[in-house]
Amino acid sequence: MWFDTPAYVLFLILIVVAYWQLNHKRQNVFLLLASYFFYGWWDYRFLLLMIASTILDFFLANSIQGSQTQSRRRNLLIVSVVINFSILGVFKYFNFFTDSFNHLLGVLGLGASFPWLRIILPPGISFYTFQEVAYVTDVYRGKIPASKSFVDYGLFISLFPHLIAGPIQRPGHLLPQVQQERIFRSDRFFDGVLLILSGLFRKCVIADNCALLANAAFSGSLGPRSLPLLAIGTYAFAWQIYGDFSGYSDIARGSAQLLGFHFMVNFRQPYLASSFRDFWHRWHISLSTWLRDYLYIPLGGSREPGYKTYRNLLCTMILGGLWHGANWTFVVWGGLHGTALAIERKIADTKRFATNALSKFGAWPKRFALFHVICLGWIFFRASSLREAFAWIGAAGRITWQPEYAMAVKFLILFATPLFLLDLYLEHSNQEYFLQERTPLIRVACAACVLAVITFFSANKANAFIYFQF
Repeated sequence: MWFDTPAYVLFLILIVVAYWQLNHKRQNVFLLLASYFFYGWWDYRFLLLMIASTILDFFLANSIQGSQTQSRRRNLLIVSVVINFSILGVFKYFNFFTDSFNHLLGVLGLGASFPWLRIILPPGISFYTFQEVAYVTDVYRGKIPASKSFVDYGLFISLFPHLIAGPIQRPGHLLPQVQQERIFRSDRFFDGVLLILSGLFRKCVIADNCALLANAAFSGSLGPRSLPLLAIGTYAFAWQIYGDFSGYSDIARGSAQLLGFHFMVNFRQPYLASSFRDFWHRWHISLSTWLRDYLYIPLGGSREPGYKTYRNLLCTMILGGLWHGANWTFVVWGGLHGTALAIERKIADTKRFATNALSKFGAWPKRFALFHVICLGWIFFRASSLREAFAWIGAAGRITWQPEYAMAVKFLILFATPLFLLDLYLEHSNQEYFLQERTPLIRVACAACVLAVITFFSANKANAFIYFQF
């Protein structure tokens, strides 16, 4: 598939050159076919699955819009949601539940297991399923009209920059861009190039180098489990997953801008957050806003104060954790974040305590404390099982130091610091693009420097983007 950077860059160049030679209608047809080719290159059967679900939701949305009775509209929405999440559930969670069932049999001492069929997860199925559900739901709510053109709707679902790992595009933001004529703008095109370079820097230089440290720490090649090794591995993974996913988001946004589209910002300096609520306003914004609008609010949101709000937060984050992967570790990770959000909400509800206690702390102490709590959650996200996660947490009581740890710490600082400084700059400038208001000459010089850094400091090119598995 197109997980190899040079192959993707070549594919993108060929698409962009041909694309801008066409009129609007032909652009959409061309991009739809190119996106289907992009997705179906690995396995055409997964392409057929995506096309089938796209056709289904296209007709269901138009039927909802044309229905005269509210009950029929609601029933059609239920049909769409059930079918979409059933498909997602079978492909993403079938192996998880069968493995859990076999494990339960072993715990009960029944000594039996069943040789279930193993199902391969189609790439990006979580992302395009969420987009389809959002589209049909927004049509049902009357927020957007149903698309009369299958080409337009199909392109909204399958536009290749966001198809594999997001960001999850909202219908009200992307679909009108698909339907309207797009004009080539050199400044936006150059912004797109810089975004792609930013994404490659985050992925190839920051994430891949931190991945080498995280893999070495958690694999045991640097020594037995201990607090220093846990810290090295956890900090390295924290910057790996951030550089990895924010890098892909920048590449996706940059690729879209080369084609005249604008994707929403998916990350806003999340490790500078001062609360869990603030963190989820900055981290994977396309997912967190989707969970808010299509899960948390329908569950009741914060309309009824008290335990129901805390319950809604916990349920939303547990399901958000399960969205990331079919493993109990993701359930625990989501539960930790849901519990933390509920505790923050409880503190905020107790206004006097919040005013007298929390206001005494400055932003940086809160950022520092929050970062370390988030890193604790990353242990569960990184571990392959709950047993492994708790084994690493239990190792925090063993404080042993080996000489090679010093070199690992130096490399971690070397590769995490540039991304941290970049986040400080973006936070201070409040700009969407790096050096957004600088002269073209300065931006070209900066782009050349970033390209040189990518060329000389890229790590293991075999590391795939983490979020391709979701």
